[in-house]
Amino acid sequence: MIKGNCHCGAISFELDDQPEWLTQCNCSICRRLGTVWAHAPVDKVTLNADSGASIAYSWGDKELAFHSCKTCGSTTHWVSREPKEGAVMAVNTCLVEPAQLAKIRVRQFDGADSWRYLD
Repeated sequence: MIKGNCHCGAISFELDDQPEWLTQCNCSICRRLGTVWAHAPVDKVTLNADSGASIAYSWGDKELAFHSCKTCGSTTHWVSREPKEGAVMAVNTCLVEPAQLAKIRVRQFDGADSWRYLD
């Protein structure tokens, strides 16, 4: 299990599975946010936050909503704005204690151009 939280603690998450890898994407939003994502089925992630604790940001095709804490500004996760059965979401592992991630490989994803992993 992987556990993380925003800087102020208003939003926390738990990921039931250990991902095979983490994803560092170079698309315009991920690069600016400085995120490293762990992707998982929605039903494998537990978000703990009061209603209205996050603010959602969508752009472009508005398919994803990137959530950040309203108090401290930490980007915690993204979700599909129109989730389908088997939907995937991602949590920002930059908000996780490094020891929990030490054995998980980080893969570079070219979200800016080719839409492929670079390894």
